[in-house]
Amino acid sequence: MSIDLLILGNAPIERMLERVKLAEDNGYDTVWLADERFYREVYSCLTYFAQRTSRVKVGPCVTDPYARHPALTAMAIATLDEISDRRAILGIGAGISGFAELGIDRKKPARAIREAIELIRMLLRGETVTYKGEVIQFTEGKLSFAPVRSEIPIYVASNGPIGQKTAGALADGAIMEACGNVEEVKAFRAVLDAGAKQAGRAPESVKLIARLNTCIAADGQLARQSLRPTVARLLGASRLKFMTADAQGLALPPELVASVAGAAYASGFAPYLPLLPHVTDRHVTSFTLAGDVAEVTAQVIELRRAGVDSVIVMPFAAEGSTIEDTISKFGSEVWPAVQAAKQGRA
Repeated sequence: MSIDLLILGNAPIERMLERVKLAEDNGYDTVWLADERFYREVYSCLTYFAQRTSRVKVGPCVTDPYARHPALTAMAIATLDEISDRRAILGIGAGISGFAELGIDRKKPARAIREAIELIRMLLRGETVTYKGEVIQFTEGKLSFAPVRSEIPIYVASNGPIGQKTAGALADGAIMEACGNVEEVKAFRAVLDAGAKQAGRAPESVKLIARLNTCIAADGQLARQSLRPTVARLLGASRLKFMTADAQGLALPPELVASVAGAAYASGFAPYLPLLPHVTDRHVTSFTLAGDVAEVTAQVIELRRAGVDSVIVMPFAAEGSTIEDTISKFGSEVWPAVQAAKQGRA
């Protein structure tokens, strides 16, 4: 198991760099930057991070095949790989941010992801490509430089079964947001395995990554309170599809969800705040990592035993604390305890 950090380009570049360096110093394996419109540009920032770190892998989590043509993504990730001395990693998903503003039609998302991966891999291998997909088109093109690696790892982020099967069939790893409980992990693993087997791949070759909003505080209840609005949003917006939420009694009543329907993505948490009285601590702990060090450690150990290969931490601050505190506590206190438990020392 490994631990990764996800940051959003909503802070000044030097503050983001401080967080990246903090992650590198505290045992994180990868630093991901969200390709989120309209924050700071993803590849500019990743290049800055790569030049000021030495160990952590760096990549977008996630870019999409609509706002940026996959051929341009191949060009960008190969350049980042050269700058970072082979530390680039690519996260790709269907995306959502900025599409309304840019007038983008997000059609056939799972197909678009599949076609993007196929085209990117051909270009990274140095091929001259004509690609006529259902979504992606490319005519007699190639990269005008030789990538330092032809096999840059590609991870697919999806909270739907079709996208997850695509990940199982094609990707090096699969990322699921808010996959914070054992039942959802097992269901996610089953879909990935089915996609891998259908494609003739070994299921264990596809890593399972849980992308989780995370808050750690001495007072675990304060940490849970900090993440409650994020859970209200993910349940109210209904953009993420969970395979086990209904069976576990974690879905909100349809009439509640309907009462906040239609909110624009860019509006953030505000439209979903009326749902807060209905978001219990059980909801929070099922979809996030929230609590004191011991509580979060226990949850990560459970997730590892259920089959999670990596946790992507999206850090939040509890009242009276900072985002940096969550990054540091997870790396310096939670992660060593998780490793010790695996080795039978805890």
